[in-house]
Amino acid sequence: MTKQWQPLTDPQWAAISPFFDLRRKRTHNLRHIVDALLWLLRTGCQWRNLPSHWPHWQAVYYYFDQWKQAGIFEQINAALNQLDRQQAGRASHPSVLCIDSQSVKLHPMICEQRGLDGNKRINGRKRTLIVDTQGRLWVADVSAANEADGPLAVPLITNMLWRVGERLEKIYGDQAYNGVFARELEGWSIVFEKASRPESAQGFVPVAKR
Repeated sequence: MTKQWQPLTDPQWAAISPFFDLRRKRTHNLRHIVDALLWLLRTGCQWRNLPSHWPHWQAVYYYFDQWKQAGIFEQINAALNQLDRQQAGRASHPSVLCIDSQSVKLHPMICEQRGLDGNKRINGRKRTLIVDTQGRLWVADVSAANEADGPLAVPLITNMLWRVGERLEKIYGDQAYNGVFARELEGWSIVFEKASRPESAQGFVPVAKR
């Protein structure tokens, strides 16, 4: 992960530019818009406090909203994952995935999709993440933190299959997914394997395959 924001390089822009309509004449350079979005993502700045050297925040938000609704970011993510896997000498789509969730705190003023995760004592939201064995993110979802992991993951199965194709054979996860989620996977002929750290372990313990 980069520690400091940097603009897109020419090779990076060349890899993602085919996903944008560059044929039209526009007031704003789309590469500059994407750089502004990456700056917002890196710094956590509020939309309305976007510095003046960027396009007006409403223009940046307009393109962000249009691309989000069109699924452009998901398409770019999938294409870059495939390219990176090929460069690593692997098949473009994974046969094994890992699933887990993270509960994160929310600002007190945010009330939408909010809940209390009793196990982790966190009042906020839960991020469900599906990655391959080298850590590339393939599917992500956000919900209230008080919702159970297994049922939350069930609707993600079709989205996951659409992204990774028919090569998928196995998914690793912890005990939270060894119920309704695992049973749903059986209907798709996908094996779920529980991979959790020993209950007696203290602190962070690396888990095989995860």
